[in-house]
Amino acid sequence: MPRRHGHDPRFFDLKILLANDDGYRAEGLLRLKEALAGIAPITVVAPDRNRSGASNSLTLDMPLRVQRAEQDVYYVINGTPTDCVHLAITGLFEEDFDMVVSGINDGANLGDDVLYSGTVAAAVEGRFLGLPTLALSLVPRRGPPQHFESAAQVARELVEKLLASPLPQSTILNVNVPDLPYERIRGFQATRLGYRHRAEAMVRGSDPRGRPIYWVGLAGEGQDAGPGTDFHAVASDFVSVTPLQVDLTRHSAIEGLRGWLEGHGT
Repeated sequence: MPRRHGHDPRFFDLKILLANDDGYRAEGLLRLKEALAGIAPITVVAPDRNRSGASNSLTLDMPLRVQRAEQDVYYVINGTPTDCVHLAITGLFEEDFDMVVSGINDGANLGDDVLYSGTVAAAVEGRFLGLPTLALSLVPRRGPPQHFESAAQVARELVEKLLASPLPQSTILNVNVPDLPYERIRGFQATRLGYRHRAEAMVRGSDPRGRPIYWVGLAGEGQDAGPGTDFHAVASDFVSVTPLQVDLTRHSAIEGLRGWLEGHGT
């Protein structure tokens, strides 16, 4: 196969799709694009605005419009992260993609967060459609994230490793990077998802006309956050790399459920 001129000669003719949930103008996505541009040709397809918390929602009740912002950068009007990846892989472009990278998210995707995260959902959709994927998030200690360049360097290293040494096909990597200068990051740890305490109470308010409005409360702090979890790795200044899978079946409970169902139909 021919090599693409100007890109890493270790990797043959391949193409990487980038997506996110913070919108096509987000700093994390721009830094990710810069970091991966030297590896392979990059195409960005992202929402037109912030769609954090969109999870795996796919727009089925209305058509979607795609606009080109610049060379190889497109945004989907009112689209979710899942919409973006789905359209890009299933016919928006003539060429095929070889990998989906989602991020860099402006904030953590630890533990329970993966159930709500549009960043992770974009990676999951890429996996549904047969491609190796990873989702990247930058985890601040306080205030807005600062060191997107650190997460971008982590992204480059992991993408190069995935291309050189692929993981099993079903694997989705959820990567959380501590918000530190790269030289202060202590390394990488393979982790499992922890989980959070119950979310804080919703916040009541009113609009200018006095009508009630409600804000979803903040996520709880880590509850299952001990050694081996993604929470613990990031708190200890390591990059957390968690392998995810699409199968949500609790396989260990099937036998018990079969017994519980006995006598309730065939």
